[in-house]
Order: sequence, then C-alpha cells, then structure tokens
Amino acid sequence: MSHIRLSHRLCRFHDVHARSFAAISSSSPPPSINTVGPYQVFDRNAKRIQRDRAALREGGAKSRVVDYVRDEVAERMLERFLDIKRKFGSILDLGSGPGHFSKLLETDKVTKSIMLDSSEYTLNRDPDSDFEVEIERIHADEENLFKAVEPDSQEAVVSCLSLHWVNDLPGALVQIQKSLKPDGLFLGAMFGGDTLFELRTSLQLAEVEREGGISPHVSPMTDTRDISNLLGRAGFTMLTVDIDEVKVAYPSMWELMEDLQDMGEGNVVIGRRNAIHRDTLIAASAIYNELHGSEDGSVPATFQIIYMIGWKPAPTQPKPLERGSGKVNLKDVL
Repeated sequence: MSHIRLSHRLCRFHDVHARSFAAISSSSPPPSINTVGPYQVFDRNAKRIQRDRAALREGGAKSRVVDYVRDEVAERMLERFLDIKRKFGSILDLGSGPGHFSKLLETDKVTKSIMLDSSEYTLNRDPDSDFEVEIERIHADEENLFKAVEPDSQEAVVSCLSLHWVNDLPGALVQIQKSLKPDGLFLGAMFGGDTLFELRTSLQLAEVEREGGISPHVSPMTDTRDISNLLGRAGFTMLTVDIDEVKVAYPSMWELMEDLQDMGEGNVVIGRRNAIHRDTLIAASAIYNELHGSEDGSVPATFQIIYMIGWKPAPTQPKPLERGSGKVNLKDVL
C-alpha cells in the first residue's frame, strides 16, 4: 500500500458545487430502452468534454499537478511489465491520456508505443520530447477499438486507469483480446469498487441527513471478484489478478474534490444531478473529518487498484498437464 501526502497544498475552503465527480453544465439524457447493446451507465460524450476541459485548463498546468495517482499506478504497472522477459516491437496504450505509462518505457523493452485516447486534448497534452520510445497518437473511442486497430494486430495492449469509464467492460475486454496477436499480452490497471469509499459514505450520510435521500455522486466501479471471470470469458489465458491501494492525504475534503475535477474524473453517470446543495457539502465535509480524519487534521482518500494480466491463447503457450498424470505424491512433498 502506498501513501501520498500532498503537503504542498494549502488548506483552504472552496465554495464548490459537487466539484467531486461534478456534472458538466447540462445533465445527460436517459438511456434509450429501444437500443440494442449494453446498458448505458456513463455518458461518454460528457466524459470526453470533462477531460478535454481538464487538459486545457491553464494550458494543462493544473492537469499535470494532479497526475500523481496515475503516475504512481503507471510505475507499478511498469514493474509488472518488466517482469515479462520479452522485447516488444510496439504496444497499444489504450486510454493512454498524455502517456503516463508510455513515458516510462525504454527502447531496450519497447520500440514504439501507440497511444489511443478519446480525449484529443488530453492525448496531445505533453510533447514528444517527454518520451524515449517512438510515439504514435490515435484519437479514438476506447469502446470501439476496431474502428482504430485491426484484429490480430497488436503484440501487447496496456491500459492504465481508463477502463472504469467503459459502459461495456466485458465487450471491451473481448475487443482487446481479439486485437492481440496469438500469445499477445494484456496488462491493465483499473479502479476497484472500494475506491473513494470515504467520500462516497460521507456524501451519502450527509444527503440522507439534509435531503432525506441519496443519489449517485461517485461512479460505480467493478468488484474485484469479477475481474478474473471477465478475463476468462473474454478468452484470455494464464491470468494474474492482484489488488493494491494508493492512499492520499488531503488537507480536507474540498482539496480532494478539486483535484478530482482537475483530473477529469467528474461524475458522468446518466441521470445524475447537476449539483449538490452547499449545506449538504458542508455536512459531508464534517462527516468526512469525523469518520476518517487524522490527528494532524488531514483526511485520507483511498484509491483501490486492480492489476490484471492475461494472454491471448497460442499453440506455443505452456499448458497444464492432464488430470491424473502427476508422478509425485503430494503426501511425500508435505
């Protein structure tokens, strides 16, 4: 578990209206019940607009300040990537953002990284000089991968904290698997269901107290128990799934909410409310401090991270022995 303390930030009060996972200026329409396909949970267009705005704010300066969670997770992903004793000609960095993972790559491991992201301004936020490997950028929707890449074309696909905004996660994993060459690698990291539980519970308790009910302000995320099953259903083999946490200390709930907005992590759940009453936010801040506050006055925020590795099947891959073919008695070993 990692702890990040934002000691450089000033403890100040922000007059915010749902700045944590806040809706953009207009609410999204309800999903159509007559469409064929997965149920629409997120407004992908609203998410693209949020991330574009975050990348453009102050010329990208504010966006760079709040890269700390994605940069930390990218470094942990790289450790897992380096454990794989193979050199790749190219990889596809799916939902790359400005290149949190690709910036860490070196030419002795990868020659080229293809960065794909739905937010054009986020994708092009940082110059090529920040990368050691060759970079190609593709502006495309991660949910429609085959509009940008061909099946059976990628040596490896990596994804650093982007899949939690995909409406059809099983379908996205199937597309990733089909885009890989035989024996191709998928390495991903996504937020787990316990992410920001402190903020979620504080907002819910405050809303019940002040308004007599609750509405979603923190987006639903995948339960860690489902990931292995989803990877298997998508056709991946030799699965590895592990869970970690990144804890960040903030001066108060208000700084957390501001940073989430600057990250482009505003709420885009379809049917969301446009704003939270100011009295409710003040109550939520008090509850947050009471339930989770530290002795030094700071408050923690937990980001649960699910890391996953899967391989596309190939005849050359090692296979388990047939049942009953073992030659060593387990009793002798124990």
